[in-house]
Amino acid sequence: MNLPSQPILLTPGPLTTSERTRQAMLRDWGSWDGDFNQITARVRQQTLRIVHGEDTHECVPLQGSGTFSVEAAIGTLVPRDGHVLIPNNGAYCQRIAKICRALARRHQTLDYPEDTQVKAADVDRALAADPSITHVALVHCETGAGVLNPLHEIAMVVAKHGRSLIIDAMSSFGAIDIDARQTPFDAVVAASGKCLEGVPGMGFVIIRRSTLEQCEGNSPSLAMDLYDQWVYMNRTTQWRFTPPTHVVAALDQAIAQYMEEGGLEARGARYASNCRALIEGMAVLGFRTFLDPAIQAPIIVTFHAPDDPNYDFKTFYTEVKKRGYILYPGKLTQVETFRVGCIGHFGDSGIPGAVAAIADTLKAMGIKQVSAKALA
Repeated sequence: MNLPSQPILLTPGPLTTSERTRQAMLRDWGSWDGDFNQITARVRQQTLRIVHGEDTHECVPLQGSGTFSVEAAIGTLVPRDGHVLIPNNGAYCQRIAKICRALARRHQTLDYPEDTQVKAADVDRALAADPSITHVALVHCETGAGVLNPLHEIAMVVAKHGRSLIIDAMSSFGAIDIDARQTPFDAVVAASGKCLEGVPGMGFVIIRRSTLEQCEGNSPSLAMDLYDQWVYMNRTTQWRFTPPTHVVAALDQAIAQYMEEGGLEARGARYASNCRALIEGMAVLGFRTFLDPAIQAPIIVTFHAPDDPNYDFKTFYTEVKKRGYILYPGKLTQVETFRVGCIGHFGDSGIPGAVAAIADTLKAMGIKQVSAKALA
């Protein structure tokens, strides 16, 4: 088989980026320079445009991985006496609960199995039963298993009860529709190195302007205070502290390519096509998906590990990597799995090439039993 010129990252971020995006990082920028400040302003405007939030929301960028911005959103939007409800069907929901504990924010979880969608009716009952709940923190696409949660239905329930909704859209933003004109939310959190196909190192939070105006003094942190970041940026056009200049410049170029491709509709369609090709190709090899197709997000797919004594994930990973593709380990607690991402800039041959690499790896490892039936 023909190996890619460099490994293709089949992960939910970092992911494979375009040459044009990487080239954008070859120039150095002054962090207070007017040209760089224009790049920051453009990124903020374009991310608002993706969710149709120009009239109602503000984009506040933040240095660091996506989790930094999730923590900043919780710390900034939830007051010290707030109470957060966290629908929990995976590892990233559990991470929000851990953030709430670290920030000393009262919280409770609404727990589901890892292969089950959050149900809007359950959120409705929880909010009706406890008027002390002030915020709901929802993971849109729970990439622990790949579940797509019903954001709009849950948002409408939260709005009906007059509570605040914070959306972790880390793995969905830019590929799965979130429309601020139709779906009420106070904050949506995303990052540079996901579906916009930038490089990792910067997150951003899109916050309802009227909500953000009330957040002064909430954050227990200086560096992660989104209110303070917003006020300073509006006054000076600059970041408060040294920005990840190369990451911002790369994201600016990545967003330009995103718009040229056709925006959310085209990006989402490409990832959906990748997901279908992956599931179909892996099924031919005997692999079973962990999730029901009805709740599978087109971002990352969890597969049951081969039912064969010769299977070992570390060896499997290493052999697939030798053939040019980097997979992700499983993130489930009850069953052995591995994950394959569907996002990134790798062209039409990427998924078929990955399936071929996995088929070759199975032969090299002597794996004959993938699921219920032996490989031919």
